[in-house]
Amino acid sequence: MRCIQQMMAVLALTVATPASAQIFDWVPENRTGGKLLLTGGVSTIEGSGGGGLATWAVTTGYGAQDGIGGNVHATYVNLPDYELRSWGVAAAFWDRLEVSVARQEFDTGATGAALGLGSGFTFTQDIIGLKVKLVGDAVYDQDTWLPQIAVGVQHKSNDQGAIIAAVGGRDDEGTEYYIAATKLLLAESLLVSGAVRFTDANQTGLLGFGGDLNDDLEPQFEGSVGYLLNRNLAIGAEYRTKPDNLGFAGEDDWFDVYAAWAPNRHFSVTAAYVDLGSIATFEDQRGLYLSLQVGF
Repeated sequence: MRCIQQMMAVLALTVATPASAQIFDWVPENRTGGKLLLTGGVSTIEGSGGGGLATWAVTTGYGAQDGIGGNVHATYVNLPDYELRSWGVAAAFWDRLEVSVARQEFDTGATGAALGLGSGFTFTQDIIGLKVKLVGDAVYDQDTWLPQIAVGVQHKSNDQGAIIAAVGGRDDEGTEYYIAATKLLLAESLLVSGAVRFTDANQTGLLGFGGDLNDDLEPQFEGSVGYLLNRNLAIGAEYRTKPDNLGFAGEDDWFDVYAAWAPNRHFSVTAAYVDLGSIATFEDQRGLYLSLQVGF
């Protein structure tokens, strides 16, 4: 966290210093609010811009090529045997670079006692992410089929190393890499997005990384489709495949059906029905996803 704060301070000082203006004359004059509503996506459970479960190639917020955008989010997922809470902050610079920081809490509730962990036992995971747009523009390149393409990295750190080792996990922290492509077809009011994530995370890292069955980074797919009912409301679905590294418990792919509403550029709410399958031997983890986002 301190490293990111220092980086942001240096960046701000550099842009503001007159002597550096000649060196960094590619930096545009900053403003906010250059994108259409909902085209920056919402916040994923890992803090990056996208859907709820799947990362998109777009950068977060409403800053366009000459602007800065950002948001804070809070997400709650209620399942039959668990609760997942996530909150964080993300910022995007000149629609090119996205920086995100998020914290997740996976609360086992009464299920913790059945697992031998104790009632209310909670796994906590911190995530630092970077995303860089390579080519294309998901919104404004309507005269070409080329999507917006971005690459990203997320480093995740879990606070329960001893428990992770006891269930067969190889590590309590890991780094993931992804490439994403996103396209908005304005004439059809349709958004399509796909990503390939190279990961060895168990339940996205909430149960550690690697295991007795596999300890290698493997490609996994994240896909989203959305339909804009009007400029303020979108509905759609997401699908995310998962690795299967732990012998004690199989891991299922994730799926959701969502609705995202943004009355203005500063606030959005996303509600979804999620099916997360089996988690730590407890089957049929289906429930409600709710996420609030405030930003610019």
